[in-house]
Amino acid sequence: MTGISTEVAAVTKRLRDGMAGGVLSFPLTSFRDDGGLDLDAYRAYLTGQLATAPGAVFPACGTGEFFSLDEDEYAAVIEATVEIADGRLPVVAGIGYGWAQALRFARIAEEAGVDAALVLPHYLVGAPQDGLVGQLERIAAGTRLPLIAYQRGQVTFSAASLRRIAQIPGVIGLKDGHSDLDRLQRLTLAAPEDFLFFNGAATAEIQARAYATVGVPAYSSAVHAFAPEIANAFFTALENGDGTVVTTLLREFYVPLVELRDRVPGYAVSLVKAAARLRGLPVGRVRAPLTDPSPADLADLEKVLDHGLSLVGAVRRPV
Repeated sequence: MTGISTEVAAVTKRLRDGMAGGVLSFPLTSFRDDGGLDLDAYRAYLTGQLATAPGAVFPACGTGEFFSLDEDEYAAVIEATVEIADGRLPVVAGIGYGWAQALRFARIAEEAGVDAALVLPHYLVGAPQDGLVGQLERIAAGTRLPLIAYQRGQVTFSAASLRRIAQIPGVIGLKDGHSDLDRLQRLTLAAPEDFLFFNGAATAEIQARAYATVGVPAYSSAVHAFAPEIANAFFTALENGDGTVVTTLLREFYVPLVELRDRVPGYAVSLVKAAARLRGLPVGRVRAPLTDPSPADLADLEKVLDHGLSLVGAVRRPV
């Protein structure tokens, strides 16, 4: 990372420390039955999430339905997150679409006082490597926020492009959602030593051990959004080298959850929200184009959730 400022270096260190100390939380955004933003419910939900000691919080990202928020709603969510976090852990806001729109969101996030921004994959079109690099250059030139790139969908960086984006002042890391470990290993070897990487695959725990073998032990956790007891138990077991607990949780909870997730497009978010509702958490339903799980899938989710909680000595709704 070229020309890194003292402020950016401090954020990078804080994020690195957070990644080493806990899962990365991607909170859900709460909606009312009529589809409107329910900010009071979001604040109550987020307060509970942060009480479980995640390493960092990433509001208004994929799990938080960034793609469904207008700018006013986005501002309200980000401002509430910064206020509730109160400096206790890093706050990284999602920004996205083309670079011009991404900068509108970045300015809102700057004003709210976030620590950094996650640049979500751009909308719709494929792009050459020069364009992917250029997108980050334009965003970095227009914001003071440190940036984490997110490769997923139509965004895939080559090792040569990784070297280039690591030279952009303010670009501090990469979230990977492709799970191509051959390519990811090449990226980590091409990056400067202080560049951040984390596993952003859907249900990242499934591949956490594999990612760690190529030098990427940090990961985001959608499960944390509805069952932090399970997410934290898995993280602790992985950190302690307790293969028995890791394998049991993978076999008996995470794999069944992924098999259920793969039944319908969009369930990577819809199931998470439905599981949170099963626990009585005030998150509401998903916005279109996502759909809520069918009654049959919801019944299967309830079984998977209850069994997963039992594995870590928790219950769905404590008395």
